[in-house]
This record gives sequence, structure tokens and C-alpha cells, in this order.
Amino acid sequence: MTLPTAPRPQAEFRAAYQAFYAIGTRWSDNDLYGHVNNVVYYSWFDTAVNGLLIERGALDIHAGGVIGLVIETHCNYFASLAFPQNVAAGIRVAHVGASSVRYEVGLFPGDDASLPCAAKGHFIHVYVDRSTRRPVTLPTELLNVLETLR
Repeated sequence: MTLPTAPRPQAEFRAAYQAFYAIGTRWSDNDLYGHVNNVVYYSWFDTAVNGLLIERGALDIHAGGVIGLVIETHCNYFASLAFPQNVAAGIRVAHVGASSVRYEVGLFPGDDASLPCAAKGHFIHVYVDRSTRRPVTLPTELLNVLETLR
């Protein structure tokens, strides 16, 4: 018996994303092969989403009572990125639960809108009380921002 296979992930274009966050590559992002190392992409996902939430007033990483903890992450790679290159992180929200959010992020080379993403992935945040680390209902400020990313 042959098991069904999932469709192969495809690179997407900027129109598939609701918001963008600019990221500059660093010399230290490159690996010995001359491109950005795969682990850096996960850092960019986190940086883009949290940066956008902070900019829009939905997250206070220093004094807020609620913080997001990553419980799942995934990335598909389609093309290389390298220093010195600017990256545009496209962000959208795929699912909102009672205390969790699935963010999807596409990483685009520079400002060229004709190019598809070099990588895309997702991560899931569970929002918890900063002190107890127990899940909490998503705050209104966060829900308002999430609505603009759907």
C-alpha cells in the first residue's frame, strides 16, 4: 500500500502576505557555503513577528503581563539569501485559538516584488502569563492586530 503524499510546498509572492517587516542581513549570518545559514531563518521569523507586534502596540516584552512562547516551527527553503542583502519578511495569521496563534512568514530578497519568497514557514505562539507560564486568553490589543494580519 502506498501512502498519499502531501503536495510539495511552493514559493509564494508578496501578495499572499498582509504585512511586512524589514530585516538586514549581517556578516555573521552567512555560513561557509556563502549563504545565510538555515538556523538564522527561524530567528528572522521570531524577529519579524515580535517586531511587528511591538510596533503596533500589541506586545510589551519588558513589562507586559502576557508573553508568547514558541511551541512549533517549520521552514521550507526555495532560494538562497546572503549578506549583504536586505530581507522583507511577509507576515500573515493562519489561525487564532483561545490562547495560541499560528503565524506564517515568507522571506523575500530585497524590494523586488517580482521575486517569490526565498523561504516560507510558520511558528505557533502560545500566549501565557509572564509569571505563571500558564496559557491565557489572547489580550484585546493582540486580537485587534491579529485581525489585520488575516
